[in-house]
Amino acid sequence: MFYFLSQFDFPFSNLFRYVTFRAGAAAAVAFFLSLLLGKPLIAVLRRWKAGQHVRTGEEMSAIGHGAKEGTPTMGGLLIVATTLLSALLFGDLSNPPLWLVLSTMLAMGGIGFWDDLAKLRHRSSDGLSVKQKLLLQGLWMLAAFAAIEAIPSLAAHAKELMVPFCKTSVWTMPMPVAVLFFYLVLVGTTNAVNLTDGLDGLAAGCAASALGVYAAFAYVAGHAALAAYLQIPAISLAHEVAIVCAAAAGACLGFLWWNAYPARVFMGDTGSEALGGLLAMAAIVTKQELCLLIVGVLFLLEEVSVMIQTGACRWHRWRTGEGLPQDKRPFLMTPLHHHCEILAKRHAAAEGRDTRSAENAVVVRFWILSIVAAVAGLATLKIR
Repeated sequence: MFYFLSQFDFPFSNLFRYVTFRAGAAAAVAFFLSLLLGKPLIAVLRRWKAGQHVRTGEEMSAIGHGAKEGTPTMGGLLIVATTLLSALLFGDLSNPPLWLVLSTMLAMGGIGFWDDLAKLRHRSSDGLSVKQKLLLQGLWMLAAFAAIEAIPSLAAHAKELMVPFCKTSVWTMPMPVAVLFFYLVLVGTTNAVNLTDGLDGLAAGCAASALGVYAAFAYVAGHAALAAYLQIPAISLAHEVAIVCAAAAGACLGFLWWNAYPARVFMGDTGSEALGGLLAMAAIVTKQELCLLIVGVLFLLEEVSVMIQTGACRWHRWRTGEGLPQDKRPFLMTPLHHHCEILAKRHAAAEGRDTRSAENAVVVRFWILSIVAAVAGLATLKIR
Protein backbone atom coordinates (compact mmCIF):
# COMPACT_ATOMS: atom_id res chain seq x y z
CA MET A 1 0.00 0.00 0.00
CA PHE A 2 2.73 2.47 0.98
CA TYR A 3 4.69 1.25 -2.06
CA PHE A 4 2.44 3.33 -4.31
CA LEU A 5 3.52 6.49 -2.47
CA SER A 6 6.80 6.18 -4.37
CA GLN A 7 4.91 7.26 -7.50
CA PHE A 8 4.30 10.71 -6.03
CA ASP A 9 6.77 13.53 -5.60
CA PHE A 10 6.98 14.59 -1.97
CA PRO A 11 9.75 14.47 0.66
CA PHE A 12 10.95 10.94 1.44
CA SER A 13 8.50 9.33 -1.01
CA ASN A 14 11.44 7.79 -2.91
CA LEU A 15 12.25 5.66 0.17
CA PHE A 16 9.27 3.46 -0.61
CA ARG A 17 10.89 2.39 -3.87
CA TYR A 18 13.56 0.46 -2.00
CA VAL A 19 12.86 -3.12 -0.95
CA THR A 20 15.36 -2.86 1.90
CA PHE A 21 13.53 0.10 3.44
CA ARG A 22 10.12 -1.47 3.05
CA ALA A 23 11.31 -4.81 4.44
CA GLY A 24 12.78 -3.09 7.50
CA ALA A 25 9.62 -1.05 7.96
CA ALA A 26 7.43 -4.17 7.64
CA ALA A 27 9.52 -5.98 10.26
CA ALA A 28 9.31 -3.02 12.64
CA VAL A 29 5.56 -2.56 12.22
CA ALA A 30 4.88 -6.29 12.69
CA PHE A 31 7.06 -6.28 15.81
CA PHE A 32 5.33 -3.31 17.43
CA LEU A 33 1.86 -4.50 16.44
CA SER A 34 2.62 -7.82 18.13
CA LEU A 35 3.61 -5.97 21.30
CA LEU A 36 0.48 -3.82 21.13
CA LEU A 37 -2.04 -6.55 20.30
CA GLY A 38 -0.57 -9.41 22.33
CA LYS A 39 -2.22 -8.58 25.64
CA PRO A 40 -5.75 -8.06 24.19
CA LEU A 41 -5.45 -11.31 22.22
CA ILE A 42 -4.43 -13.24 25.33
CA ALA A 43 -7.48 -11.82 27.13
CA VAL A 44 -9.74 -12.89 24.26
CA LEU A 45 -8.27 -16.40 24.18
CA ARG A 46 -8.84 -16.71 27.92
CA ARG A 47 -12.49 -15.70 27.46
CA TRP A 48 -12.79 -18.33 24.72
CA LYS A 49 -11.28 -20.85 27.18
CA ALA A 50 -8.70 -21.67 24.50
CA GLY A 51 -6.34 -23.29 26.99
CA GLN A 52 -3.52 -25.68 26.12
CA HIS A 53 -4.06 -29.33 27.01
CA VAL A 54 -0.86 -30.93 28.34
CA ARG A 55 -0.44 -34.64 27.74
CA THR A 56 -0.03 -36.88 30.77
CA GLY A 57 2.05 -39.99 31.27
CA GLU A 58 5.48 -41.12 32.37
CA GLU A 59 7.32 -39.22 29.64
CA MET A 60 5.52 -35.93 30.29
CA SER A 61 6.11 -36.18 34.04
CA ALA A 62 9.85 -36.26 33.33
CA ILE A 63 9.77 -32.75 31.87
CA GLY A 64 7.25 -31.33 34.35
CA HIS A 65 5.05 -29.27 32.02
CA GLY A 66 1.91 -29.74 34.08
CA ALA A 67 1.95 -26.09 35.13
CA LYS A 68 1.40 -25.09 31.48
CA GLU A 69 -2.08 -26.66 31.49
CA GLY A 70 -4.64 -24.03 30.52
CA THR A 71 -2.18 -21.50 29.07
CA PRO A 72 -3.93 -19.83 26.10
CA THR A 73 -3.06 -21.36 22.74
CA MET A 74 -3.76 -20.29 19.11
CA GLY A 75 -1.53 -17.25 19.73
CA GLY A 76 -0.29 -17.83 16.19
CA LEU A 77 -3.25 -15.67 15.16
CA LEU A 78 -1.11 -12.75 16.33
CA ILE A 79 1.79 -13.77 14.06
CA VAL A 80 -0.46 -14.35 11.05
CA ALA A 81 -2.42 -11.11 11.49
CA THR A 82 0.58 -8.83 12.03
CA THR A 83 2.54 -10.45 9.20
CA LEU A 84 -0.39 -10.09 6.81
CA LEU A 85 -1.10 -6.47 7.76
CA SER A 86 2.55 -5.39 7.54
CA ALA A 87 3.05 -7.15 4.20
CA LEU A 88 -0.06 -5.48 2.79
CA LEU A 89 1.08 -2.08 4.06
CA PHE A 90 4.59 -2.20 2.61
CA GLY A 91 4.43 -4.74 -0.21
CA ASP A 92 3.68 -4.19 -3.89
CA LEU A 93 0.15 -5.57 -4.05
CA SER A 94 0.45 -6.19 -7.79
CA ASN A 95 3.25 -8.71 -7.19
CA PRO A 96 2.12 -12.36 -7.73
CA PRO A 97 4.90 -14.10 -5.69
CA LEU A 98 3.99 -11.95 -2.67
CA TRP A 99 0.39 -13.19 -2.84
CA LEU A 100 1.54 -16.78 -3.36
CA VAL A 101 3.63 -16.74 -0.18
CA LEU A 102 0.96 -14.91 1.83
CA SER A 103 -1.79 -17.26 0.67
CA THR A 104 0.33 -20.30 1.60
CA MET A 105 0.85 -18.85 5.07
CA LEU A 106 -2.91 -18.35 5.40
CA ALA A 107 -3.73 -21.82 4.04
CA MET A 108 -1.33 -23.63 6.37
CA GLY A 109 -2.36 -21.39 9.24
CA GLY A 110 -5.99 -22.25 8.48
CA ILE A 111 -5.24 -25.99 8.68
CA GLY A 112 -3.44 -25.40 11.97
CA PHE A 113 -6.36 -23.31 13.28
CA TRP A 114 -8.77 -26.14 12.40
CA ASP A 115 -6.48 -28.57 14.21
CA ASP A 116 -6.33 -26.33 17.30
CA LEU A 117 -10.11 -26.00 17.36
CA ALA A 118 -10.51 -29.79 17.16
CA LYS A 119 -8.13 -30.22 20.10
CA LEU A 120 -10.03 -27.65 22.16
CA ARG A 121 -13.37 -29.22 21.30
CA HIS A 122 -12.20 -32.67 22.40
CA ARG A 123 -10.15 -31.32 25.31
CA SER A 124 -7.24 -33.49 24.27
CA SER A 125 -3.98 -33.39 22.29
CA ASP A 126 -5.70 -35.12 19.34
CA GLY A 127 -6.89 -32.83 16.56
CA LEU A 128 -6.86 -33.55 12.84
CA SER A 129 -5.42 -36.90 11.87
CA VAL A 130 -2.10 -37.15 10.04
CA LYS A 131 -3.91 -38.32 6.90
CA GLN A 132 -6.28 -35.35 7.01
CA LYS A 133 -3.41 -32.90 7.34
CA LEU A 134 -1.39 -34.50 4.55
CA LEU A 135 -4.42 -34.48 2.25
CA LEU A 136 -5.19 -30.80 2.90
CA GLN A 137 -1.55 -29.82 2.47
CA GLY A 138 -1.39 -31.83 -0.76
CA LEU A 139 -4.47 -30.13 -2.18
CA TRP A 140 -2.97 -26.73 -1.44
CA MET A 141 0.33 -27.72 -3.05
CA LEU A 142 -1.47 -28.66 -6.26
CA ALA A 143 -3.16 -25.25 -6.31
CA ALA A 144 0.13 -23.51 -5.52
CA PHE A 145 1.97 -25.40 -8.29
CA ALA A 146 -0.69 -24.33 -10.77
CA ALA A 147 -0.18 -20.73 -9.64
CA ILE A 148 3.61 -21.06 -10.02
CA GLU A 149 3.18 -22.36 -13.57
CA ALA A 150 0.94 -19.37 -14.33
CA ILE A 151 3.57 -16.83 -13.20
CA PRO A 152 6.18 -16.60 -16.00
CA SER A 153 9.06 -15.45 -13.77
CA LEU A 154 8.53 -18.45 -11.47
CA ALA A 155 7.63 -21.00 -14.14
CA ALA A 156 10.94 -20.35 -15.94
CA HIS A 157 12.89 -21.86 -13.02
CA ALA A 158 10.23 -23.94 -11.24
CA LYS A 159 11.47 -27.35 -12.35
CA GLU A 160 15.17 -26.61 -11.82
CA LEU A 161 16.78 -28.38 -8.90
CA MET A 162 19.33 -26.12 -7.27
CA VAL A 163 21.88 -27.58 -4.84
CA PRO A 164 23.78 -25.41 -2.34
CA PHE A 165 27.36 -24.67 -3.46
CA CYS A 166 26.47 -25.45 -7.11
CA LYS A 167 26.34 -22.53 -9.54
CA THR A 168 23.84 -24.01 -11.96
CA SER A 169 20.84 -26.31 -11.87
CA VAL A 170 21.79 -29.98 -11.45
CA TRP A 171 18.55 -31.35 -12.93
CA THR A 172 15.43 -30.19 -14.71
CA MET A 173 12.70 -32.18 -12.99
CA PRO A 174 9.73 -33.63 -14.90
CA MET A 175 6.44 -32.09 -13.80
CA PRO A 176 5.29 -35.03 -11.60
CA VAL A 177 8.66 -35.09 -9.84
CA ALA A 178 8.57 -31.30 -9.34
CA VAL A 179 5.08 -31.48 -7.79
CA LEU A 180 6.17 -34.29 -5.46
CA PHE A 181 9.35 -32.40 -4.54
CA PHE A 182 7.44 -29.21 -3.70
CA TYR A 183 4.93 -31.25 -1.69
CA LEU A 184 7.74 -32.82 0.36
CA VAL A 185 9.26 -29.38 0.95
CA LEU A 186 5.93 -27.97 2.12
CA VAL A 187 4.94 -30.94 4.28
CA GLY A 188 8.42 -31.44 5.70
CA THR A 189 8.95 -27.80 6.64
CA THR A 190 5.44 -27.22 7.97
CA ASN A 191 5.48 -30.28 10.21
CA ALA A 192 9.09 -29.73 11.30
CA VAL A 193 8.30 -26.22 12.57
CA ASN A 194 5.18 -27.64 14.22
CA LEU A 195 7.24 -30.27 16.06
CA THR A 196 9.71 -27.60 17.21
CA ASP A 197 6.96 -25.70 19.00
CA GLY A 198 7.27 -27.52 22.31
CA LEU A 199 9.16 -25.17 24.63
CA ASP A 200 8.47 -21.54 25.49
CA GLY A 201 9.88 -19.31 22.75
CA LEU A 202 11.65 -22.10 20.87
CA ALA A 203 9.80 -22.15 17.53
CA ALA A 204 9.38 -18.38 17.31
CA GLY A 205 13.06 -17.67 17.95
CA CYS A 206 14.32 -20.31 15.51
CA ALA A 207 11.82 -19.26 12.84
CA ALA A 208 12.86 -15.60 13.10
CA SER A 209 16.47 -16.34 12.16
CA ALA A 210 15.44 -18.63 9.27
CA LEU A 211 12.98 -16.06 7.93
CA GLY A 212 15.67 -13.39 8.05
CA VAL A 213 17.86 -15.52 5.79
CA TYR A 214 15.06 -16.11 3.28
CA ALA A 215 14.31 -12.39 3.23
CA ALA A 216 17.92 -11.95 2.08
CA PHE A 217 17.60 -14.79 -0.46
CA ALA A 218 14.44 -13.22 -1.90
CA TYR A 219 16.06 -9.80 -2.19
CA VAL A 220 19.12 -11.20 -3.97
CA ALA A 221 17.07 -13.43 -6.31
CA GLY A 222 14.94 -10.44 -7.34
CA HIS A 223 17.97 -8.22 -7.98
CA ALA A 224 19.32 -9.20 -11.41
CA ALA A 225 22.82 -7.80 -10.87
CA LEU A 226 23.28 -9.39 -7.44
CA ALA A 227 21.85 -12.71 -8.65
CA ALA A 228 24.29 -12.74 -11.60
CA TYR A 229 27.22 -11.87 -9.32
CA LEU A 230 26.35 -14.56 -6.75
CA GLN A 231 25.40 -17.02 -9.51
CA ILE A 232 21.92 -17.92 -8.34
CA PRO A 233 18.73 -17.95 -10.43
CA ALA A 234 17.52 -14.41 -11.14
CA ILE A 235 13.79 -14.50 -10.49
CA SER A 236 11.94 -11.38 -11.50
CA LEU A 237 9.48 -10.12 -8.86
CA ALA A 238 10.89 -12.39 -6.12
CA HIS A 239 12.20 -9.36 -4.22
CA GLU A 240 8.74 -8.62 -2.77
CA VAL A 241 8.85 -11.96 -0.93
CA ALA A 242 11.54 -10.32 1.22
CA ILE A 243 8.81 -8.01 2.57
CA VAL A 244 6.72 -10.99 3.74
CA CYS A 245 9.68 -12.82 5.29
CA ALA A 246 10.88 -9.69 7.09
CA ALA A 247 7.36 -9.00 8.39
CA ALA A 248 7.05 -12.58 9.66
CA ALA A 249 10.47 -12.35 11.36
CA GLY A 250 9.39 -9.13 13.10
CA ALA A 251 6.09 -10.74 14.11
CA CYS A 252 7.97 -13.71 15.63
CA LEU A 253 10.18 -11.40 17.68
CA GLY A 254 7.13 -9.48 18.89
CA PHE A 255 5.36 -12.73 19.73
CA LEU A 256 8.40 -13.76 21.80
CA TRP A 257 7.56 -10.90 24.17
CA TRP A 258 4.50 -12.91 25.23
CA ASN A 259 5.80 -16.41 24.50
CA ALA A 260 9.19 -16.23 26.25
CA TYR A 261 9.58 -18.32 29.41
CA PRO A 262 7.29 -18.47 31.30
CA ALA A 263 4.93 -18.22 28.32
CA ARG A 264 1.67 -16.31 28.64
CA VAL A 265 0.47 -17.69 25.31
CA PHE A 266 1.42 -20.48 22.90
CA MET A 267 1.34 -20.13 19.12
CA GLY A 268 -0.34 -23.52 18.65
CA ASP A 269 -0.58 -25.24 15.29
CA THR A 270 -2.13 -22.03 13.95
CA GLY A 271 1.20 -20.26 14.22
CA SER A 272 3.69 -23.07 13.72
CA GLU A 273 2.07 -24.39 10.53
CA ALA A 274 1.61 -20.88 9.14
CA LEU A 275 5.31 -20.13 9.70
CA GLY A 276 6.35 -23.48 8.23
CA GLY A 277 4.20 -22.93 5.14
CA LEU A 278 5.52 -19.41 4.64
CA LEU A 279 9.12 -20.59 4.98
CA ALA A 280 8.59 -23.49 2.57
CA MET A 281 6.98 -21.34 -0.14
CA ALA A 282 9.65 -18.66 0.23
CA ALA A 283 12.24 -21.39 -0.37
CA ILE A 284 10.34 -22.65 -3.44
CA VAL A 285 9.92 -19.17 -4.92
CA THR A 286 13.61 -18.30 -4.47
CA LYS A 287 14.80 -21.77 -5.61
CA GLN A 288 16.60 -22.33 -2.31
CA GLU A 289 14.62 -25.40 -1.22
CA LEU A 290 17.61 -27.57 -0.31
CA CYS A 291 19.23 -24.71 1.56
CA LEU A 292 16.46 -25.24 4.11
CA LEU A 293 18.45 -28.29 5.23
CA ILE A 294 21.18 -25.86 6.36
CA VAL A 295 19.19 -22.80 7.46
CA GLY A 296 16.54 -24.89 9.19
CA VAL A 297 18.81 -27.66 10.44
CA LEU A 298 17.24 -27.50 13.90
CA PHE A 299 13.79 -28.05 12.41
CA LEU A 300 15.26 -31.00 10.50
CA LEU A 301 16.82 -32.52 13.62
CA GLU A 302 13.54 -32.22 15.50
CA GLU A 303 11.68 -34.03 12.72
CA VAL A 304 14.35 -36.71 12.25
CA SER A 305 14.43 -37.43 15.99
CA VAL A 306 10.70 -38.21 15.92
CA MET A 307 11.12 -40.42 12.84
CA ILE A 308 13.98 -42.37 14.46
CA GLN A 309 12.09 -42.84 17.74
CA THR A 310 8.87 -43.88 15.99
CA GLY A 311 10.73 -46.22 13.65
CA ALA A 312 12.62 -47.91 16.50
CA CYS A 313 9.43 -48.43 18.51
CA ARG A 314 7.51 -49.86 15.56
CA TRP A 315 10.38 -52.14 14.54
CA HIS A 316 10.65 -53.52 18.07
CA ARG A 317 6.90 -54.08 18.29
CA TRP A 318 6.87 -55.83 14.89
CA ARG A 319 9.68 -58.15 16.00
CA THR A 320 8.56 -58.87 19.55
CA GLY A 321 4.92 -57.84 19.77
CA GLU A 322 5.80 -55.63 22.76
CA GLY A 323 6.54 -51.96 23.24
CA LEU A 324 10.16 -50.79 23.29
CA PRO A 325 11.27 -50.22 26.93
CA GLN A 326 12.02 -46.61 27.84
CA ASP A 327 15.70 -47.31 28.56
CA LYS A 328 16.17 -48.95 25.15
CA ARG A 329 14.79 -46.09 23.07
CA PRO A 330 17.17 -43.92 20.99
CA PHE A 331 15.95 -40.75 22.77
CA LEU A 332 14.66 -40.14 26.28
CA MET A 333 11.74 -38.32 24.67
CA THR A 334 10.98 -36.74 21.33
CA PRO A 335 11.03 -34.26 19.70
CA LEU A 336 14.72 -33.59 20.31
CA HIS A 337 14.18 -30.52 22.51
CA HIS A 338 12.45 -32.69 25.13
CA HIS A 339 15.40 -35.13 25.12
CA CYS A 340 17.75 -32.19 25.74
CA GLU A 341 15.42 -30.76 28.38
CA ILE A 342 15.41 -34.00 30.39
CA LEU A 343 19.22 -34.19 30.19
CA ALA A 344 19.49 -30.55 31.30
CA LYS A 345 17.19 -31.20 34.28
CA ARG A 346 19.24 -34.23 35.29
CA HIS A 347 22.50 -32.29 35.11
CA ALA A 348 21.01 -29.41 37.09
CA ALA A 349 19.73 -31.80 39.78
CA ALA A 350 23.11 -33.56 39.99
CA GLU A 351 24.84 -30.21 40.51
CA GLY A 352 22.27 -29.03 43.06
CA ARG A 353 20.91 -26.27 40.80
CA ASP A 354 17.29 -25.26 40.23
CA THR A 355 15.92 -27.58 37.52
CA ARG A 356 13.31 -25.01 36.47
CA SER A 357 15.94 -23.14 34.46
CA ALA A 358 16.62 -26.18 32.25
CA GLU A 359 13.87 -25.36 29.74
CA ASN A 360 15.10 -21.81 29.23
CA ALA A 361 18.71 -23.01 28.88
CA VAL A 362 17.74 -25.47 26.13
CA VAL A 363 15.76 -22.78 24.27
CA VAL A 364 18.59 -20.24 24.33
CA ARG A 365 21.12 -22.84 23.16
CA PHE A 366 18.82 -23.87 20.31
CA TRP A 367 18.49 -20.18 19.38
CA ILE A 368 22.28 -19.91 19.23
CA LEU A 369 22.49 -22.95 16.98
CA SER A 370 19.72 -21.58 14.75
CA ILE A 371 21.63 -18.32 14.31
CA VAL A 372 24.81 -20.24 13.43
CA ALA A 373 22.80 -22.27 10.90
CA ALA A 374 21.35 -19.06 9.44
CA VAL A 375 24.83 -17.58 8.97
CA ALA A 376 25.99 -20.83 7.37
CA GLY A 377 23.02 -20.71 4.99
CA LEU A 378 23.84 -17.14 3.99
CA ALA A 379 27.45 -18.15 3.41
CA THR A 380 26.35 -20.55 0.66
CA LEU A 381 25.64 -17.52 -1.50
CA LYS A 382 29.28 -16.49 -1.63
CA ILE A 383 30.79 -19.99 -1.54
CA ARG A 384 29.20 -20.68 -4.91
